[in-house]
Amino acid sequence: MEILYGVLLLLAGCGVFMTGMQLLSDGLESSSGKGIRKMFNKISDNRFAGVSVGAGVTAIIQSSSATTVMVIGFVNAGVMTLIQATAIIMGANIGTTVTGLLVSFSAFKIGKFLSALALVGVFMMMFSKKDAAKSAGSVMTGLGMIFVGLDLMGSAFDTSGSLGGVFTEMFGNEAMRFPLLLILLGTVLTAIVQSSSAVTGVIITMAGVGILPVLSAFYIVLGTNIGTCITAILASVGASTNAKRAALIHLIFNIFGSVIFAVLLALVGKFFVSTLQILAPDIPAMQVAYFHICFNVVTCAVLLPFVKQLTQLATKIIKDKPDDGAVEKLYFIDDRILHTPAIAVAQVLKEVENMRLIAKNNLDRSIGALLSGDLKDKDKIARDERRLNFINKGIAGFLIKISALSLNMGDEKLVGSLHHVISDIERIGDHAENFFEEAETMKERGVTFSSEAEAELKAMYETVSLAFEKSGDVFRYRDLKGIKDVDVLEAKVDAMKTEFQNNHIARLNAGNCSVESGSHFYAVISELERVADHLVNIAYSIRPRGDSG
Repeated sequence: MEILYGVLLLLAGCGVFMTGMQLLSDGLESSSGKGIRKMFNKISDNRFAGVSVGAGVTAIIQSSSATTVMVIGFVNAGVMTLIQATAIIMGANIGTTVTGLLVSFSAFKIGKFLSALALVGVFMMMFSKKDAAKSAGSVMTGLGMIFVGLDLMGSAFDTSGSLGGVFTEMFGNEAMRFPLLLILLGTVLTAIVQSSSAVTGVIITMAGVGILPVLSAFYIVLGTNIGTCITAILASVGASTNAKRAALIHLIFNIFGSVIFAVLLALVGKFFVSTLQILAPDIPAMQVAYFHICFNVVTCAVLLPFVKQLTQLATKIIKDKPDDGAVEKLYFIDDRILHTPAIAVAQVLKEVENMRLIAKNNLDRSIGALLSGDLKDKDKIARDERRLNFINKGIAGFLIKISALSLNMGDEKLVGSLHHVISDIERIGDHAENFFEEAETMKERGVTFSSEAEAELKAMYETVSLAFEKSGDVFRYRDLKGIKDVDVLEAKVDAMKTEFQNNHIARLNAGNCSVESGSHFYAVISELERVADHLVNIAYSIRPRGDSG
């Protein structure tokens, strides 16, 4: 009965610990969202910068698996190279050691005091109206729950007659000290739980209460680093070839490090134990945490100079697939990025910008065809219209998924506004298609514009193009002051429409234009005016129209 009670207590402790980790991660991510975005915006081929980004992001979101899966999403979306991904994955392995170090603090009396933070954090989350305070409350609640969970797990192993006695006897058995068996145990447990942090937390707790020999704990830690790769491997299923290679590199990195350290432990294991005993005298929990740090830092240092060779090896193992030439795809977003809401929001903004530029290109082509009578871009316009429709649906679906995540108030409002933005961009694409249809009809019927009408259309489109550029700047840089410029240009387009209508009536009365060309002229200037309206909507998406700020 005591053993059953101990098992239930252990499971409860694990549950509280993992919930605390999630709350801590959510709070840190919410408060550091802009920082995470800036980190990923600075990604380059500099491997040291990549390692720093991987370590920093993982330390914030408290999950190397989440970082790795997110990186696979970036690679799959084509916005990150394999070399960049490799450096970040290496950094993620270093960043995850923060969790082990945090867990090791349970060996000190300070852990009891930190547990009390859970209540303080809950009050902050319940009664505060500010996002920053709520995020801080989430961090405090998570931190407190981590130590509550660790305390519960420690209690589960406390008495020699219950679960603690069973594990003490099991790990005291000579057969259970076999290195490969311990590595396999860590690998399987982590693969099942899908969280190396949770398994490492249990290992450090068991070492801390004295039922798991420190050397045995080291071997199990090596196994957890291999087991955590299963999350990335599963995430790469159905992804691009390069995304699969990124998951393979993650596996190679951890297997290589585990093999090297397993050999070292087999040869000089006592030296490791005695050295860490000097660094953390009589504190087994901290000794295990230090070993975890040593493993990941040393493995990273050894393999970092061979990033290119790692990517070449992965490329040889996983061959390229024939390019299907598909153009209807999402360029910046991938469901794997949803693991980190702050990054998902940043990437969807890039996808919207990409959609906006495609619409502008189609608008340029169709107006060019209308003014020149040259229909050579027909296939390109049709292709990009299909792309716009595909991306519109993809972004809309992605936004719905983001809305279900834990977002701060600012990102929540932004995501809501983007539904309207992509609708406006899609309508601009439709107008471009309409312009080309006008050009085709005029070509078939031999209708042309007078030189005066053509000059007016060029002038009106130049103004619309300028509004396109200004509204894009407002949207990209969240420039509230720039909205006034877009308003001015839209008013100018409205005035042009009225003026050019009157001019055309005068030309008709003078016999300088045909009635048939007039109908096309009216259709084009009316649609250009509607395009300007959509551009104003895009600019105003960054704040409500009624906002006087």
